[in-house]
Amino acid sequence: MKKLLFAAVLLSALTVSTVNAQRFVRFGIKGGANLQKLDAEGFDKGFNWGYHLGGLVQVNLMKGFGVQGEVIFSESKQKTTDKFSDIYTTDPTANNKDIKLNYLSIPIMANIPIALNQRLKLQVGPQYSILMSKNDNLLQNGEKAFKNGDFSVLGGLWLQLPIVNISARYVVGLNDISDLGNTGSWKNQSIQLGVGVTL
Repeated sequence: MKKLLFAAVLLSALTVSTVNAQRFVRFGIKGGANLQKLDAEGFDKGFNWGYHLGGLVQVNLMKGFGVQGEVIFSESKQKTTDKFSDIYTTDPTANNKDIKLNYLSIPIMANIPIALNQRLKLQVGPQYSILMSKNDNLLQNGEKAFKNGDFSVLGGLWLQLPIVNISARYVVGLNDISDLGNTGSWKNQSIQLGVGVTL
């Protein structure tokens, strides 16, 4: 009888500990749409559609407040204008071309509850992105014209439902990503709309 009681108490303690651990650290996946543009001479000024996919980890430091890290693969397309060859003089055929940029992004954000019983959170934080494109042809992905890294800050909203998460954020690039040296400053801007699952 004592062994049975001890086993029941031990099982209860392990269950409570597991539930608390799950509340402290949560994992998830997400994906959605990107609207991205380059604030740069020689590129179309409008936003262009792309997509993002990735995973996330939430660490709740206290009730409602925590830190969220993500690893996100994102694809965007930029379009050069008919003046781009004035900048990228090594390729006079680079005007009016689509350039695909693939990034692996790592944002680290604070989750700050603001409404809806702490389910709606303000997200702010830095993001570092690595250019993943490997082909040397500018007309395919722009590697020779772009630096490999991009440092950004972001802000947005995160709605955490029991399982589903919904997010919207704005990302502003801080550093010049041009690798040409004579183009002025090139900076990324993007809007991300996402949906996912948090466990």
